[in-house]
Amino acid sequence: MLKKFSEDVNAGLSKTPKQLPSKYFYNAKGDALFQKIMQMPEYYLTRAELEIFQTQALAIIEKLRLKPYRHFELIELGAGDGTKTVELLKALHARAYRFDYLPIDISANALAQLQASVLQAVPGVSLRKQHGDYFELLGSLKDSSHPKVVLFLGSNIGNMGDQQASDFLNKLADNLNAGDVLLLGVDLIKREDVVLPAYNDNQGITRAFNLNLLQRINDELNADFCLQSFEHMPEYCETEGIAKSFLCSTKDQVVTIEQSGRRFVFEEGEKIHTEISRKYDDAVIQGIIDGSGLEIASRFTDANDLFADYILIKQ
Repeated sequence: MLKKFSEDVNAGLSKTPKQLPSKYFYNAKGDALFQKIMQMPEYYLTRAELEIFQTQALAIIEKLRLKPYRHFELIELGAGDGTKTVELLKALHARAYRFDYLPIDISANALAQLQASVLQAVPGVSLRKQHGDYFELLGSLKDSSHPKVVLFLGSNIGNMGDQQASDFLNKLADNLNAGDVLLLGVDLIKREDVVLPAYNDNQGITRAFNLNLLQRINDELNADFCLQSFEHMPEYCETEGIAKSFLCSTKDQVVTIEQSGRRFVFEEGEKIHTEISRKYDDAVIQGIIDGSGLEIASRFTDANDLFADYILIKQ
């Protein structure tokens, strides 16, 4: 894991422009900071999707085409804290649906916290946490005779560019059987004055979350990033529907990563691209699922049309 982290950091910082993979935000401190971000008043995404599950769980279950007497597997990719999923689990459990809940995450810390919170909220639910890579674990589950409902919520798909998202969904669909379901949560395209504050809260939590990536490189790869010499800088292009996060060097500087023996030169104003947060509409969704064998069956939105959860069926 450390070797891969080092390789990805060195490769990203060698590119022009420099970049770092957003998946490395999520160590224990990053997980905790992201939980705080989700509580920020500016961060509407979590509240909007939670509203969908709180008010429309039964309608979602109906559209999932589940049979109460047939055992199925509810697989969640990047489960996070499970707040939204708990609403679905409660509704399924209360109506005696037979299922196993299998959350998949690369963060063992996140999985441990999720297991504790879910079992407290829904005692008796069958939970089998899966620690590791999405596709390795999905591949191992494909041969199961049980139908599958895969959850990919929180607009996690939005952290990918459109081609990467299309490739991801094609690969995901390859691990599903005909009739299996994907419930995909996405942030909808909207005005800049709504989107941008979600990535630049007044308390500076998102800033700390981004800078923690540099701290992680310092801690795990023995680097000497000076966090005070980088500033969090989000951008949003409303016409494209794409938000981007950057860490901007505030001066000319050189950073050394002792673990790999590499040195990286930064000019004042030079940016490291850390994250993309894609926003969607029906046309964009259709574009990224074309050729995957997935088809849109239903779409659920919150009352303010900020967020949507799409039900996609594998043909």
